[in-house]
Amino acid sequence: MATEKELSDFLENVERRAFKQAVYAVRKDESALDIVQDAMIKLADKYGDKPAAELPLLFQRILQNTIHDYFRREKVRNTWVSLFSNLAGAREDSEDFDILETFESEDGSQASESSADKVERDQVLTAIDTEVQKLPTRQREAFLMRYWQDMDVAETAAAMGCSEGSVKTHCSRATHALAHALRAKGITL
Repeated sequence: MATEKELSDFLENVERRAFKQAVYAVRKDESALDIVQDAMIKLADKYGDKPAAELPLLFQRILQNTIHDYFRREKVRNTWVSLFSNLAGAREDSEDFDILETFESEDGSQASESSADKVERDQVLTAIDTEVQKLPTRQREAFLMRYWQDMDVAETAAAMGCSEGSVKTHCSRATHALAHALRAKGITL
């Protein structure tokens, strides 16, 4: 079981990385800060009695779920706000009034994206995920810890139980293998 000091130290160490991850996901500093604080509170309330070794994985899952919850709330909120804001300027007294003509999606939003762009984006993400899953276990672990969880080389080496040089080698091989596999599929990032 993690002591209060261990839990506090863990949260202090993970705060900056979690904030960067949340900002990357939601693109708003204020919302990212709220997400990280909510995730930390949930970890302390529900899983504070777990062993210290389990805290990193639990926190990562809680953080991801909190980010997903944020997007669900935003989607509902944006749907209603955009619907009502577009209807406010509509002229209903006209015979030619068509409610579908009054609804416009914001530029840069997923709603304004064409179906072909959505399909292409989904196919690229699926291809990347497939190629990451094909990597050897150690390369995949090193790649995900370094580039997804934003852990530094020393932290990754400690988590994997290997030297920092091994982590660098695994990451290099993983990035080269992914780049080669994606290029073969015609995907350039």
